[in-house]
Parts: sequence; structure tokens; C-alpha cells
Amino acid sequence: MLPLSIAWRFLMASKAQTILIALGIAVGVSVQIFIGGIITGLREDLVETTIGNSSHITVSAQARNELLEDDQSLYEFLKTFDDQIRVVNRSLVFSGNILTDQSDPVVLRGFDFADANQMYQFDERLMAGRLPSANQEIALGKDLVDALGISINDEVEVLFTFEIPPKRETFTLVGVFDFRVSQINQTWLITTIETAQTVLGVNQVSAFEMQLKDVFLADQIAERLQTELGDSYRVTEWKSANQELLSGLEGQNISGIMIQVFVIISVVLGIASVLAITVVQKSKQLGILKAMGIQDAQARRIFLYQGALLGLIGGVLGILLGLGLSESFSAFALNPDGSPILELVITPSFIALSASLAIMAALFASLVPARRSAKLSVIEVIRNG
Repeated sequence: MLPLSIAWRFLMASKAQTILIALGIAVGVSVQIFIGGIITGLREDLVETTIGNSSHITVSAQARNELLEDDQSLYEFLKTFDDQIRVVNRSLVFSGNILTDQSDPVVLRGFDFADANQMYQFDERLMAGRLPSANQEIALGKDLVDALGISINDEVEVLFTFEIPPKRETFTLVGVFDFRVSQINQTWLITTIETAQTVLGVNQVSAFEMQLKDVFLADQIAERLQTELGDSYRVTEWKSANQELLSGLEGQNISGIMIQVFVIISVVLGIASVLAITVVQKSKQLGILKAMGIQDAQARRIFLYQGALLGLIGGVLGILLGLGLSESFSAFALNPDGSPILELVITPSFIALSASLAIMAALFASLVPARRSAKLSVIEVIRNG
């Protein structure tokens, strides 16, 4: 491998120049990894904040405020409809008022917690007590509990106006949760679906809620599901109600790609210009090598190997620098509670892609000096000294 050996000797002959080029590539790779990690992390954080604890696809009745039969066969069908469906949750939702001086409005939500926990992570959000399990047990949000001045095992009276005369129900508070969303903490009253059905006097549900493994496939799966279920049901998905979020995510993605493209272009131009100068600097050596019988193809490979070596060295350094920047960001950019402001998402595949792009960019940049070296004439070199 004579061309590879010569390429390495050329690089070692100008160590300062080689180090500067490798550092330039390393900075480019580290910026790609860091920016990519921020954009991916921000994307996942926005999606999680917006729809992480809500239904991605919802099957309900066609008519507004109409209930569905609590159909076990439909539940089983939805669970097996597509491999992307992670969980199916039955819910029954209706409004009422907690009887206080102000008669605070609440929304009673009945769940099968075996499924609902996978969607809403109630266990993780419990501040005190436990989840309802027996009849007439409820859990309330932190803000509502503070406003009412009650505690675990206290009784709560709720007025429901779905019938005349209005119906009063007494519940026992067994849990307090915190979703860190004021509207939920002030209005949600959660209980078992059996309790909700007993209060309403039905054996029905408001909807079948589903969460997916890949949330961005919701529209495709919902369309197929609507076709399968027909006009008797209404199938809705989160994307149609969150167009602004989708536009923002797409804008982030495009801006991230543009940043990375311009970083690659700057790396390519820098390597190409330096290696082109190297051809001039090493023209005497190249002339001697050609006079000794080295072929034009071998001369080209010298600079291609130089580009590959620079890309490899710079890529490895860039990965280390990028991971270091990411760790520093996670360590110093913190919320008041000590948690990171943003969880950077850096996958092995993205690291490999960034390093591969660095090597390919270096190879592409070395094409110009490689062509120049192949065209170098021995006679011209001897003539010009």
C-alpha cells in the first residue's frame, strides 16, 4: 500500500497543518452531534409534553355526547388491529360539581387503571395515597385538594346534573396526583370505570383511547381503522388537532438539516483548499515519485487516502468532543429542581452517521487535489525547479 504510506508521511511531515484540519473536522462533527441531539431532544420533549399523556387515536360514537357500549370484542379488536398500538384504554367521562361554597366544576373520569396507567402514568404522578380500587373511591389533583383544604380519607360530595333532580354522590379521597398542568390538577376527579358506570347508571364508555409506539403514524392507522369500523364510529387522531405543533416540529427539522449541511460544506471547503495547497507544496516530491515510476492513479490515491485519514481522525475527535459538549450541557443547563432543561437524544446510529458524513466529506474534498496531482507533469516540475 505505497500510496497509503506516502499519504501518512505527507500528513506527518506537516503535523501542525494536519492537526488544524483534523480539529476543523472535529468541530464540524461535534456541532452536528450536539445540534442533532438538541433538535431530537426538543422534538421528543414537545411531543411528550403535548400528547405524551393523552390519546393518540380515539374511537367514540358518531353523535356528540353519545356513549358506546362497553364492548369487550371491540376492545380486543383494537388491541390487535396494528402492531403499533401500544395500549387501549376504556374511559367514561362526564362533568359535575364538587359541593363547596363556590361549587367547583370537575370532570369525573373513570378508568381501568391496568390500561390507563400505561397511558397516563398515574403511579408516577401520585403525591400521596394510592389509586382508587374500590367503589366510591377517588383521586384528586394537588391544586384542587389544596383549594378544598382536605386530606386523604376525607369525604367529598359531588353533584351531577345529568338527571333531574340532580344526583349527589359521596366519594372517599384515597389519592392526590400532580400532572404539573393547572387545568388537570384543578378539574380531574379520577376513579375506577366501574364506579363511574355505577354513578351514571350505564354499562357504557365514552371512548376507547389508544397510544402508539410511533405517534407520527396516528393518521395512517386512524384512516385504516375508520375504514374497518365504518360509519357507526368516529375515529379521531392527535395530528389533525395539532397542526401548529406539527408545523413547528417540521420547521425545527428543516433548520437542523440546514445547519448540518452548511457545517459539512464549510468542512469540505476547508479540507479542499488545504489539500490543494499541499499539492503545490509537495509538487517536487510528487515529481520525483512520478519520475521513479509512480502511476497517475497512485498519485490520486495519495490524496484520497489523506482525505480518508483526516476524516477518520477528525471524526473520532468530533465524536468525543460532541459527547463532551452534550454531557456538559446536561450537567450545567438545569431546572430549579436539578433536572436537565432538555434531555439530549443522541443515538449510536446518529453518531455513526455523523462520523460517516465527516469521512465522506473529507474524501469528496480530496477529489480536487487528487485530480491536480494526477495532472502534474514531471517535466514541468523539473523545469520549475
